[in-house]
Amino acid sequence: MSPGFRSLMWYVLFGTRGGPNRRRILDELLRSPANAHQLAGALSLDYRTVRHHLRLLEQSGAVVRPVGDAYATPYEIADSAAAYLETLDGSPASANPRPGPVVARPSARPDATATGGRR
Repeated sequence: MSPGFRSLMWYVLFGTRGGPNRRRILDELLRSPANAHQLAGALSLDYRTVRHHLRLLEQSGAVVRPVGDAYATPYEIADSAAAYLETLDGSPASANPRPGPVVARPSARPDATATGGRR
């Protein structure tokens, strides 16, 4: 697996807000191929949300539609994405395989801790 694909998969699954849903979709596709409607039902997600995530996963090369683009054709997980998920599941740091930089967030009221939260 190329380092570029590994970085892309990290971004798609862990670097964005939709990553957890995309990971759930990939986990479901590991079990068996499914179309968007079946995935929406199995994951209790809105159909349009699933279609959005499938489109992103297809553009990144994580899922394929071997039958074609006809309505309701099933998606399958790509071999490279399955191999990437295996590396995550086998590692102890699978919850966050490549943590991003730690960013300190300033308090909305910097003096809140010094005054016990009161002015």
